[in-house]
Amino acid sequence: MLAEPLELRCGAVLPHRIVKSALSEQLGDRRNRPSADLVALYRTWAQGGSGALITGNVMVDPAALGEPRNVAVPVAPDPVDYKPWAESVAGTGAQLWVQLNHPGRQSPRFLSREPVAPSAVPFGDRGIRSVFATPRALTSDEVEALIERFVLAALTFADAGFAGIQLHGAHGYLISQFLSPLTNQRTDEWGGDAVRRRRFLLELVRRIRAELPARVPLSVKLNSADFQRGGFTEDESLEVVRELGEEGLDLLEISGGTYEKAVMMGVTRESSVRREAYFLGYAAKARKVSDVALMVTGGFATAGGMNEALRSGALDVIGLGRPMIVDPELPRRLLGGEDVRAERLCPKTGIRLADSLLEIQWHTQQMHRVAAGKPVDTRRGAWRSLVTAGVNDPFNAFRRVRG
Repeated sequence: MLAEPLELRCGAVLPHRIVKSALSEQLGDRRNRPSADLVALYRTWAQGGSGALITGNVMVDPAALGEPRNVAVPVAPDPVDYKPWAESVAGTGAQLWVQLNHPGRQSPRFLSREPVAPSAVPFGDRGIRSVFATPRALTSDEVEALIERFVLAALTFADAGFAGIQLHGAHGYLISQFLSPLTNQRTDEWGGDAVRRRRFLLELVRRIRAELPARVPLSVKLNSADFQRGGFTEDESLEVVRELGEEGLDLLEISGGTYEKAVMMGVTRESSVRREAYFLGYAAKARKVSDVALMVTGGFATAGGMNEALRSGALDVIGLGRPMIVDPELPRRLLGGEDVRAERLCPKTGIRLADSLLEIQWHTQQMHRVAAGKPVDTRRGAWRSLVTAGVNDPFNAFRRVRG
């Protein structure tokens, strides 16, 4: 089933079922535009055989960055700035989709002294709170202005030639902050109960869909849950899935967790490891409330496991992230019938905190090698990677989640 095409609601067709999921690249230039290395990275991935490539989080406001080298959309964007990136997939059969995002309170202090969020709620974890300032609550007018920024960004990338749009509604970023009762404590039209907390996301989908060309697919990346006591629950998430389906969403990618509870970085439950997909159980529940096409990312290791998941009917698309860094040719090899594993080869120190940091840093450094035309260095050691991160990127070296 991996090789079967998939027609989405809007009429666009994915050539097969393997999609490269978003990975924050940190390869924007000093003006937060796509760099030559970023274009080269996506050319390499496109030649590797993915049906579609979803970019790392592109920020809709250059004054609100999650990382220093994020690509970000200015107040008056020019689609020409993004055309080389769009053209990186030319002649390969792959589609390039952009992931749009706003960090909300997850913008570090050295980038945002006063980040904005639905409510002025600081992080509960003392270590994380030392990196991120307490946010300022958005006014109603600012919420409306942010929606317009998302719409403008979507139209800009569509005009530049990108094949699809994804909204990052997971991992504790702004859309996710609106959905969670822990971070959205408003009592106006944008919060107060589950219906009003999901209004921000639904308004984004409605307004972007109304402006996009009819055959440009719109996707959302959504948490199955925050996995935090008092946070966004699975039942609430399933209700969002139902409403997104009613709004005509083309593809829903399932993930989970936040900066404080980073379950999307990997699980150790034996049942999840055995069946490979981290969020397969939730996908089966989502399938019962909506017929929107579903993409699951995380944990897949073999073509057999991927095909088994597709045959189960719980999902339609296989998302691959870090394994695509280790082997940019992975989709082509899987589709060609090779007995190959989707692997994450990150070394370990044996120290839990260090290893959680290393998972991001090692893969990011390897991604930058690929972007520079170099092969992946599978022998790169754990401590060398951590020291390099601390020297080259000290402000981000100690983050456990990226993208």
